[in-house]
Amino acid sequence: MKIAIISDIHDNAHNLVMFFEQVKKYNVEKILFLWDYAWAAIAWLLCASPVPVFSIWGNNDWDKCLITKFSLKEWSNLEVWFDTFDSIEVDGRKLFLSHYPMLAKPMAKSGDFDAVFYWHNHEKIKDIIWSCLVLNPWEIGAYKTWLWTYAIYDTKTNDAEIIEIENGITTNTQISQDKFKEIKFEFNKQKWHSL
Repeated sequence: MKIAIISDIHDNAHNLVMFFEQVKKYNVEKILFLWDYAWAAIAWLLCASPVPVFSIWGNNDWDKCLITKFSLKEWSNLEVWFDTFDSIEVDGRKLFLSHYPMLAKPMAKSGDFDAVFYWHNHEKIKDIIWSCLVLNPWEIGAYKTWLWTYAIYDTKTNDAEIIEIENGITTNTQISQDKFKEIKFEFNKQKWHSL
């Protein structure tokens, strides 16, 4: 089974729509979303996904009540889990999902999972810890890294490929970058929980 792994949309509806178009060619049967919607309008788009979306909470999900309400619509294809981590079994593979990287390495070393997927620190990582795939698919939002990616995980091979979204955009324009420089803010210099 092919599964798409996405994270950190941060209100970039354009890139999410481009993702939905591009991912059709992979015949994915499920999407795992490691959160950071930002606002609830993104949830509405995910509810309308052509394939089921399973998601966990992140740290930038501003209206959890409305996001949950949207996910409970009769026609919704979005399932919201109520924590920042979870484990699921798909096609015989045991998967651990976390928004935060601090849980990734211990879960991979536990021997309980075939793959661990995480996000939050806006880094692209694909590694094997013991026999467990550890994957950080980067971000759809492209605000922090100016790159827009997702991953396709194959349950048969227990492997994944990180793919760039075609025709993606970032809302972090040159004007906003200049302002960040002016106020002496540096991306990727904040304290993150790293793997």
